[in-house]
Amino acid sequence: MTQTIKLDRTLGLWSVVLFGLAYMTPMIVFGTFGALASASDGTTAMAYFIAALAIFLTAVSYGIMAKVYPVAGSAYTYARKSLNPGAGFLVGWAVLLDYFFLPMVIWLIGAAYLTSAFPSVPAWLWIVGFIVLTTAVNVIGIAFANRVNIVLMLVQLTVLVVFVALAARYVVAINGTGGLASVRPFFDASVPFGASVAGAAIAAYSFLGFDAVSTLTEETREPTRTMPRAIMIIAVIGGLIFTGAAYITQLAHPGGEFASVDAAASEIALMIGGDLFVTVFLATLVVAQFTSGLAAQASVGRLLFAMGRDGVLPAGIFGKLHEKWRTPVLNLVLVGIVGLLALTLDVTTSTSFINFGAFLAFTAVNVSVIALYLKGNAIVRPLGPVLALAVPAAGAVCDLFLLWNLDGNAKLLGIVWLAVGVVYLAYLTRFFRLAPPEMEFAE
Repeated sequence: MTQTIKLDRTLGLWSVVLFGLAYMTPMIVFGTFGALASASDGTTAMAYFIAALAIFLTAVSYGIMAKVYPVAGSAYTYARKSLNPGAGFLVGWAVLLDYFFLPMVIWLIGAAYLTSAFPSVPAWLWIVGFIVLTTAVNVIGIAFANRVNIVLMLVQLTVLVVFVALAARYVVAINGTGGLASVRPFFDASVPFGASVAGAAIAAYSFLGFDAVSTLTEETREPTRTMPRAIMIIAVIGGLIFTGAAYITQLAHPGGEFASVDAAASEIALMIGGDLFVTVFLATLVVAQFTSGLAAQASVGRLLFAMGRDGVLPAGIFGKLHEKWRTPVLNLVLVGIVGLLALTLDVTTSTSFINFGAFLAFTAVNVSVIALYLKGNAIVRPLGPVLALAVPAAGAVCDLFLLWNLDGNAKLLGIVWLAVGVVYLAYLTRFFRLAPPEMEFAE
């Protein structure tokens, strides 16, 4: 017998906004700065601006879809209901790639900064330490729930503001107040635009989370009104934070050359604030990475459990909970094993793996809006051709353009992953004769 569980609608607009900002982890702008500055050849502000534009256009579509389907399934549900069940399954499959690799990227960034601070300790030891500790905590089931992350986010924002202020002071000391007004982080005649676009494909990683709040739809008051506004506010605030912080940081350290690309911000923190500040900065970043990795791994474990419970994945493997701890131990261990790939990857490549699935999901959400408009949906059709056709079409083009500019290994992995998804879908549907099983997001 199926039990229907209804979630309490307790979240208001700014609660949802704070959750989205906490999920994005504001200090990630520093965690990936070296990889981004290197890829964009010192035009990080332009890279973030391009990424922010694509995210903003896509956020409009997410807002529309959250109003049409006020349920927690996000891109999976939107594609399933607007396009067809098979498309929805493949979108969910693509997003699963993000979930799998997200903890790995988080652990890799944290390990890179610890390695820069303690060069005598092998990097692999930090990575394994992150994985073992995080997996153990998640298996035992200690809840860091109800958003200790919100408190941490406030700490992050404080350190971020101090970092930007110190960087600005450093720029003024070197170049005078006029040094703060430079187009170099946005445009340099010697840097091809393609470099900024390549950087934007990495920069989009920082925005992951703006769309995640759509999974809170069933816990939000007046969701058809609140959720679209929250998604837009998160996208705008995130764009301003990331572009502004990248602009000032790039002024303090022009170009993309660093002693360690993966730990560049630690090098800059030492340059602008000395030993004390770099210690505070490093401690804040590592704690943020640990708690973020904890939440990310727990999310993957729960998603895999839900897929096993609903028959999307083999229930005998993924749909089991530990008798004592009541946690999906096998799923959590599997995510930890996948995280060991960090031993062979760098930040640039690993973030590209994450963005492949994200860009596909973003594209699908934009296409879903267009499909509903063409079908004459009662909510979408009155929005008119600009908002319901031109904007999502532009968003889809931007998302696909950024996807095309991802790292080649990421595109290859993504294509292989999708091919596996198609084969698995054929198996589930008896070679597409049946509808694929549907995930239940009411819990």
